[in-house]
Amino acid sequence: MKKFSLPKDGGLIEAGLPHGILHSYERIPADIYEDEEVASAELAQEIITAINGCYGTFRLGLTTGSSPISLYRELVRRHKAGDVSFANVEIFSIDEYYPAPAPNQSRNRRLYEELVAHIDVKPENVHIPRYTELMDNITDLNAKFDKLAKGLDMLVLGVGEKGQVGFNEAGASEKSRTRTVLLSYGSRKRQAKNFAGDVNATPRTAIAMGISTMLSAKRIVLMAWGEDKAQVVKNIVEDKMDPSCPASFLQRHDNIAFYTDDNAASLLTRNVAPWLVGPCEWTPKFIRKAVVWLCEQVHKPILKLTQGDYLANGLGELLEQNGPYDQINIKVFNDLQHTISGWPGGKPNADDSTRPVPSSPFPKKVIVFSPHPDDDVISMGGTFIRLVEQGHDVHVAYETSGNVAVHDDVVLQHMDAARELGFGDRFEEVKKIIAGKKQGEPEPRALLDLKGAIRRSEAKSAVRSFGLNDETNAHFLNLPFYETGGIKKGQRTQKDIDIIIDLLQKVQPHQIYLAGDLADPHGTHRVCTEAVLEALNQLKGEAWLKECHVWLYRGAWMEWELGKVDMAVPLSPDEVIKKRHAIYRHLSQKDIVPFPGEDPREFWQRAEERTQNTARLYDELGMAEYQAIEVFVKLF
Repeated sequence: MKKFSLPKDGGLIEAGLPHGILHSYERIPADIYEDEEVASAELAQEIITAINGCYGTFRLGLTTGSSPISLYRELVRRHKAGDVSFANVEIFSIDEYYPAPAPNQSRNRRLYEELVAHIDVKPENVHIPRYTELMDNITDLNAKFDKLAKGLDMLVLGVGEKGQVGFNEAGASEKSRTRTVLLSYGSRKRQAKNFAGDVNATPRTAIAMGISTMLSAKRIVLMAWGEDKAQVVKNIVEDKMDPSCPASFLQRHDNIAFYTDDNAASLLTRNVAPWLVGPCEWTPKFIRKAVVWLCEQVHKPILKLTQGDYLANGLGELLEQNGPYDQINIKVFNDLQHTISGWPGGKPNADDSTRPVPSSPFPKKVIVFSPHPDDDVISMGGTFIRLVEQGHDVHVAYETSGNVAVHDDVVLQHMDAARELGFGDRFEEVKKIIAGKKQGEPEPRALLDLKGAIRRSEAKSAVRSFGLNDETNAHFLNLPFYETGGIKKGQRTQKDIDIIIDLLQKVQPHQIYLAGDLADPHGTHRVCTEAVLEALNQLKGEAWLKECHVWLYRGAWMEWELGKVDMAVPLSPDEVIKKRHAIYRHLSQKDIVPFPGEDPREFWQRAEERTQNTARLYDELGMAEYQAIEVFVKLF
């Protein structure tokens, strides 16, 4: 099944648009594809064509990290199909920890597991700056590697969320060569996921190919997938060179391209304001997108926009095809106003001609799919509570156990409480299991089971707090792909799909709520959502599915842009408090979040700021002022 992405609704008409105009805002030309698999197939073809057209040894530089996984798999597939041989290819890696850790924690683990182990490249032709112990002559070894890596035929690079390229972090010189670098705390924190989340166990130094060495390659290809890379893609592709974004130095190269998917390219000008680039298809939603953008540019509500505002900001074509301006203002205002509804399941016995959800049937059967045991209340808790209180038959399906996100000391606290309550003393037994954990290996199953039980108890407590029957309407699916015992998850299989199909057939819902996060292409949220969509695809033809609609919510970090929103559920101050109290029940995730990224706030704080900001945006556009708003996109 291909990667999930929202269907396009209007936008730039690229057919026939000259290359120079299409890339007019770009310092590095961006090739944008529907998803990473399509992009990887195109990039693989470019690599294969270059290898097959080379009469000598082809020297290929490859990135580390997760970005190239789809590319590696496509190259392996094409190799097995007989389309390419790597017998005359030399492969160069761009970095490695120093000293190099065990292979399962190596920066090059995926390079070996996903590519080298499956192709006919000669072992002596795989060059990695890997040194397992501190070396007195490391400077000489780095210089030797650098000389070997100069002038690669092609260099394929992923980019980090802060514009890192390999271990060239903020402040790296554009004249840098292969060298030993000291890793910043922020970098080590990001890499800690490979070391059981322990920053202190993460290497403090690494070997990094320098930017000057990279620029010596004959051809450079950058790649980035997922919405969490959107800002850095814009910085690299469109902004000026900046030492705080090392990958931007690659703008100097004369033969460079950026392969990216729609989500990672979402902040490029040709997506944010395509009317500045060329002619557009003006659908109602796309018109709304343009008007909301215009309001942000001129700091006015919708009904105060003037013809001059449209003309001065590149929207003359919109006026020509859909004007006059005042009629556009009124249509968009009404369109956005009609997204607001306090009845997410439909208002019974009401005129629903302008409401996002029909009034019948009532009550509705609803399934809220939650990737982890707390995404339901964090991301759409106010809407969830309102659906329950308005009498709908609401079910929540927790797709994964979330067991790896529980600290060991939380488990010990629960065991101690059981001991103090007289329910049995297994404290020392569990303490011994924790002490026996081995870094880099999956956690013991006995410990994971305890952590899963803690998360289930918290999820049940949360939904009980607003009246849901946790015995009949809370379902813990424990999808197998997640149960690896470590941060790296397995592949989604039919076993995962079948578990979801069983629940869908049992409930036969009228509404389904799914996580619509488009960030990490390999992340749990995306895998879970694609599993549900595949289950629905396999169920097509079922009579109940004809009356079923799928609504997408977002996580605690990002929100839908208002140009895409189909339903906005306003929350009162009291409802915000109810939602907060439900989030509080997830005590193992409170105060110390295992993998919070760069954001130190707790989940309830992130969620409240997000929904209050959405309410502020509606207010600034001229709508009623609410305490908070949760918004949704209708997939079908």
